[in-house]
Amino acid sequence: MTISLAEELVLLAYDDEGAASGTSTWLDYGIAGAHLVELALAERIALTDGRVDVVDATPTGSPRADAALATIAADAKRRKPDDWIYRLSKKARQPVLDELVGAGILERRADRVMRIFPVTRYPAPHGVEPVAETERRALLRAAIDGSDTAPDTRTLVLCTLIAALDWEKRVFPDLPRKETKKRLKELGESHWAGSAVGRLIKDLQAAIMMTTVTIAVAATAGS
Repeated sequence: MTISLAEELVLLAYDDEGAASGTSTWLDYGIAGAHLVELALAERIALTDGRVDVVDATPTGSPRADAALATIAADAKRRKPDDWIYRLSKKARQPVLDELVGAGILERRADRVMRIFPVTRYPAPHGVEPVAETERRALLRAAIDGSDTAPDTRTLVLCTLIAALDWEKRVFPDLPRKETKKRLKELGESHWAGSAVGRLIKDLQAAIMMTTVTIAVAATAGS
């Protein structure tokens, strides 16, 4: 079964116990970026003069991406990628988790932290990593180590999103972070150079990176 880029990103973000690693707000921004990239790859949106425009309002068949498309199309104002990432990130994670649960890829489980505080976890059924996640992780590793000399577009997009979210160590804990980050950057630059979709993805990557840095600074100031 084919799942969306946002769903793949969520699978990479959640650990085997069904908890999101790191700051969940970053994941929300990553999901918003994934929706926009999905629409760009489907040629539904384009970047013109630094603004996101709908060039084809036909639904793609991906529910959450189509919801994002409808939101952009209904807005009378032309907005920059970072503005749309901020707006689309609102409550972005739960609908994606619900779709993964509905498809049987994850399950919803009530739990408690320290036996007191209620939390909801989203582990894979039977404790086995979802096939879609296993397959994508293998493709990502093959792209990073160079064993796959022609990675598919979706793998390259996820490489770009992982780099933007600064998730190298989280997704690839056994790989050297500095070298992995450099390789992810190289993969994105070599594939997207000169293309219209590439310009949008580059702007989205910059917007996500700027937002996550802002969150990190705010968290540090408040501690």
